[in-house]
Amino acid sequence: MSNGGGRTFFGHPWGLATLFCTEMWERFSWYGLRAILATFMAASPAHQGLGLSQETAQAVVGVYGALIYLVALPGGWVADRILGARRSVFWGGFVIMLGHISMAIPVTTPFFVWLGLLLIITGTGLLKPNISVMVGRLYPEGDDGRRDSGFSLFYLGINLGAFFAPIVVGWLAAGDRWHLGFGAAAVGMALGLVQYVWGGKSLRGVGERPGLRLTRRERRRFTGIALAAVALVAVALGVWAATGTLTVDRLTVVITVLILIVPIVYFAYILLGSHNLTEDERTRMKAYIWLFVAAAVFWMIYDLAPSKLLFFAADHTDLSLFGLPIQAATTQSFNPLFIMIFVPVFAALWLKLGTRVSTPQKFAFALVMVGLSFVVMALAAALAGTGRVSVWWLVLVYLVQVFGELSLSPVGLSVTTKLAPEAFKGQMLGVWFIATSVGDAVGGQTGRLGRVLSDPAYYLALAAMAIVAGAALFMFTKKLRMMMAEHHDPGMR
Repeated sequence: MSNGGGRTFFGHPWGLATLFCTEMWERFSWYGLRAILATFMAASPAHQGLGLSQETAQAVVGVYGALIYLVALPGGWVADRILGARRSVFWGGFVIMLGHISMAIPVTTPFFVWLGLLLIITGTGLLKPNISVMVGRLYPEGDDGRRDSGFSLFYLGINLGAFFAPIVVGWLAAGDRWHLGFGAAAVGMALGLVQYVWGGKSLRGVGERPGLRLTRRERRRFTGIALAAVALVAVALGVWAATGTLTVDRLTVVITVLILIVPIVYFAYILLGSHNLTEDERTRMKAYIWLFVAAAVFWMIYDLAPSKLLFFAADHTDLSLFGLPIQAATTQSFNPLFIMIFVPVFAALWLKLGTRVSTPQKFAFALVMVGLSFVVMALAAALAGTGRVSVWWLVLVYLVQVFGELSLSPVGLSVTTKLAPEAFKGQMLGVWFIATSVGDAVGGQTGRLGRVLSDPAYYLALAAMAIVAGAALFMFTKKLRMMMAEHHDPGMR
């Protein structure tokens, strides 16, 4: 495509096409792995799996997802102070590719699996936050309308990758060909890297340099601290292993506790320190904590898709759609399909409703929706018993969940920037992702409830938690709006 101003991508800078494809292939690799990871870990060694219990596999997938969101904070810092966004995206993608290759090595030892996951976490921390920054920088200051439109196209790329990955990877991994599935994820990331380098000129220097490069002295200090931290973790794990009490299950518990501590410490640091915060800023911050907790509860349930719901698909559903057989992993494609269908619907709805629906009400609606989705899961689990039910139950679950996501996720970053104190504007964007990290980590640990609860009771327990939290938000909407000063901002939506 072209116009008088040169080559464009649906009316946007051609650099958006490069970043669109890079992100699409990176998400293909991420969602492809995610669609088979839990079932691979729970499969017996006779079926080329790791032989973990479903409970432990759920905990690992939860912690893995949690760390992916947590490392976005240091990943953004590395780009700002050392590498620049452009090189961070390249090296992040390269490390992700190495991680998938490690997992694709067809050996029985789990070492390469754990190494692969560690590399993917590290690489995603470098790539994910910084590629979004580069999209924003393609547009001149004041071009907000085109920038918003560009991000909409960019998110389409995310969901295209997320839609096709479980179908392709799930099909390749069928029949215990797990490593072939992991290999497909590696190829996807490699394709993303090739076109990223190939289309580099179209980025017009965006993200070439760090925003505030470390001095030589600061870099030496950072390197020393980083190496010391890695050594400390390695020694701690070594000592723990020497005691004979280190297990994958216990390690996930420790990581979950550490992740829970992060936001507690951070919010205490903001509220208890001076930082020249005004009284209004402190009040808005207290309101934000309630929204943060609500978001964490939402993601705790929503992100059980690649573990608990995947196991249900594999063990308790008749895997066929319109008479065609599908893989359990393919059920992970329902979510991005519904997102692509309903994003424009919800965007138009929020525009039409304007300020008549507040942020707390949107969050409350999201919690009720995700809670109702697990009421549906409880019914499906009760009907399944030891047999199988139609996969359309899961289609309904994901449809209801997407209504919730589109009520919470798009407004999350917006309300974060609105409520952030002036001294923490930049940092607070990363805090929003910590809510997802907390939710994923805790959600992974909820599998332990299966020791004392039947499957229907498990789903109902989590559903009750979300619905009660949603009802509480509805009850205190007026109070929260006053704390947020949202009623003074007619442009808020």
